[in-house]
Amino acid sequence: MKRFLTNTIMLCAALCIVAQTVTVDMARYGIRPDRKENMSPKLQKALADIKKKHSSGPVVLKFAKGKYNFDQKGAATREYYISNHDQDNPKTVAFTIEDWDNVTIDGQGADFYFHGHMVPVAILNSRNCTIKNFSIDFATPHIAQIEVLKNEADGITFRTAPWVNGGVDEKGRFVHSGDDWTIQTYSGIAFDGKTRHLVYRTSDLWRPVDSVVVVEKDVYRAPKWTDPKIVPGTVVALRSGYRPAPAVFLADDVDTRVENVKVHYCEGMGLLAQTCENISLDGFSVCLRGDDDPRYFTSNADATHYSGCKGKITSCNGLYEGMMDDAINVHGVYLRIVGRVDDRTIKARYLSPGSYGFKWGEPGDSIQLIRSNTMELLDGTYVIASIKPVDKPTVLGAKDFEISFTAPLDEAIGRDGVLYGIENLTWTPEVYFAGNVIRNNRARGSLFSTPKLTVVENNLFDHTSGTAILLCGDCNGWYETGSCRDVQIRNNRFINSLTNMFQFTEAVISIYPEIPDLGAQTKYFHGGKGYPGVVIENNEFVTFDKPILYAKSIDGLKFKNNVIRQNNDYPAFHGNRFTFKLQRARNVEIENNDFKGCDVSMSIRD
Repeated sequence: MKRFLTNTIMLCAALCIVAQTVTVDMARYGIRPDRKENMSPKLQKALADIKKKHSSGPVVLKFAKGKYNFDQKGAATREYYISNHDQDNPKTVAFTIEDWDNVTIDGQGADFYFHGHMVPVAILNSRNCTIKNFSIDFATPHIAQIEVLKNEADGITFRTAPWVNGGVDEKGRFVHSGDDWTIQTYSGIAFDGKTRHLVYRTSDLWRPVDSVVVVEKDVYRAPKWTDPKIVPGTVVALRSGYRPAPAVFLADDVDTRVENVKVHYCEGMGLLAQTCENISLDGFSVCLRGDDDPRYFTSNADATHYSGCKGKITSCNGLYEGMMDDAINVHGVYLRIVGRVDDRTIKARYLSPGSYGFKWGEPGDSIQLIRSNTMELLDGTYVIASIKPVDKPTVLGAKDFEISFTAPLDEAIGRDGVLYGIENLTWTPEVYFAGNVIRNNRARGSLFSTPKLTVVENNLFDHTSGTAILLCGDCNGWYETGSCRDVQIRNNRFINSLTNMFQFTEAVISIYPEIPDLGAQTKYFHGGKGYPGVVIENNEFVTFDKPILYAKSIDGLKFKNNVIRQNNDYPAFHGNRFTFKLQRARNVEIENNDFKGCDVSMSIRD
């Protein structure tokens, strides 16, 4: 009887919670699909009203299926400092979920189109929020797509895609424009017109930008642009380096879920999360609109990016294609120690130009120090007693911090002329990346830099153009932490990676921390005593070239039960001519792999 009463009470409580959920039909606020009307003003009024009325309980915002337009006019404006993006402010934002818990945005198949420079969705300082069942796109992408018509002695002749508003400025430079913007593009990425793979050995095209001639409507000739690899039929995405905002911005959130959301284009990253705890992606994709989509590109940077998060990041069942960077990048941010105040206090600074102005740590967080030049971690950890910005009144926009610890620092820190960085160990996540397809993108497939358990399984890496999986760490340039202790890479399939050369592309899997003075290093950056290190097992590698695994500064590495198959899809060209190339690696096991028909070689150096 007691158990029956307990279960009954629990069931009644659960039913009460369900009953308290409020569902709001957004059409009640005049937000209806398939109209040319700018919905930004109505959306802002609706969000403010709904939050005022229903901030105390769960609320679902439901949209009817169809197309919606959101312009900059009438949208929210915010000062956001977004990791790994351009820090220009203010930002223009459509969906603003701020300090608002238990909110669900259910698009029910809606297509959300945005205009100009915008943050489509921002969720900040909120708990238990979900976005699902909609797509994000921009009416006029900031990338100009062109098709090469001729490649002759007098230059390359190309035609712009129908949606591109192109032209030539007074200096003879090709430009294209959209809603309140005009962009001059300096570089491009070349796609095979039929397969949509990046064109072999083209990497970043640095296109001469002057002396462009108008041939006829939408057709131009660039007389200084010569490249024999850019044959007629090649499709080129002309782009600038500007990345003001992601499609989905998450900051200081807890327990966020993203389900069946597709980003077809955005000016920055598909999803950027910073200082969040527990993020789950299921069916989040940065992808084209199917095989017949006339576009060849998607995001102007990474598909997903996680900076200084903790808890667990789960990313499953996504399609990532046509991005101008990686499918996923998980890391923290190193601060550089720039001064010592007393035995327990330092001054530290954000040095990456794209990562500053947001929370780095809190009292009670555990941190560790690293020598920048050798990337060696100092023994022991410290606990933050207090942290405050010194160049701004609040964390917002700050680069410099004064950080005090609960115990004295080593006497040499800040006095010995050595450059040191600090890493926040508390804000490091566990990662599960599974069941995803990564294909036809620039740079790399995936990056992981966290000491917590990282599982990468059952993914397809298909023509990622550069390295498929990178384990990095850099306290000198990108300032992205940190050491990997337990990485499980299993049951994945890799097809023809390394068709182009980008940074950190030494092999299909590259374990490549940036270490300026490797010769002076006495410790190891990745792995370590008492940790599993990196285990690569039961994967299939289909490749036209030699390098499969490159590893530097690692203690603990297993490569076992993998299948490697060679093809002739492209001529081998990589400068690394070894199947396995190891530098400062120990406790390495390479066993029970199937190399049928492959010429296997290995290089081992201290």
